[in-house]
Amino acid sequence: MEQLSRINLPRVDSTNSFIRDMLSPSDQLDGITLVVADEQTAGRGQVGNHWEAEPGKNLTFSLLCHPNFLLASEQFILSQCMALAIHQALLEELWQTPEASALTIKWPNDIYVADRKICGTLIECDLQGKHISNCIIGTGLNVNQTAFLSDAPNPVSLKQLTGREHDREKMLDNIVANFLQHYEGVKKGESDKVRTAYMQHLYRRTGFHTFADVRGEFRAEIADIEPTGHLRLRFENGNVCRYEFKEVRFVIHEHQTNTHR
Repeated sequence: MEQLSRINLPRVDSTNSFIRDMLSPSDQLDGITLVVADEQTAGRGQVGNHWEAEPGKNLTFSLLCHPNFLLASEQFILSQCMALAIHQALLEELWQTPEASALTIKWPNDIYVADRKICGTLIECDLQGKHISNCIIGTGLNVNQTAFLSDAPNPVSLKQLTGREHDREKMLDNIVANFLQHYEGVKKGESDKVRTAYMQHLYRRTGFHTFADVRGEFRAEIADIEPTGHLRLRFENGNVCRYEFKEVRFVIHEHQTNTHR
């Protein structure tokens, strides 16, 4: 297993940006680098979204790895590895609670409890030729925060779900250990195991649900998620359409959430 080094930061704008600033053509970092921040002032989500995190209450961290054994077209497997790692750690915290059965992975890599978001991940890859040279995986996980002030429509934290404080350091250790296990499996050619587990825990995995694209809302079911990360939706008439991330969204109506602000 690759060597893990850790950097702890009391305050930073973004752990992904911190790692990005560490990287340069002359800086060849080995192994896995974990950067953890107690406070993140400008956490980034997908496509420029802001991630709200109360200082000292949540987990905000980034992992840097160097998966040069993967082609650029295979980078989605890294997203699946982290999503599974977080799902496993959260399942341990929610074990024997009603919420455990509602814990899912929402394509591409958000973690949801029923229709509420508890975790988000931003992945940035650098390429060298046809392969991936660096991958930065930045994650924000709502742990002990109980009030959310941003306009995020459906946030939730572990403490809101269970009514108790959770050990952030223990959870981080579990997440990293889980990720490294999946990562090493991928290196050994076991990507299909990761993909199968990912599909088993997928949000709205079965049945027809409401989605929306540039043409408006429609009903469809998830037919598949390709190794490239593309989502394949099957319409009620049997036709199948292939979507990239941000070309389609899940429609979650307001009455389905119980948003805490």
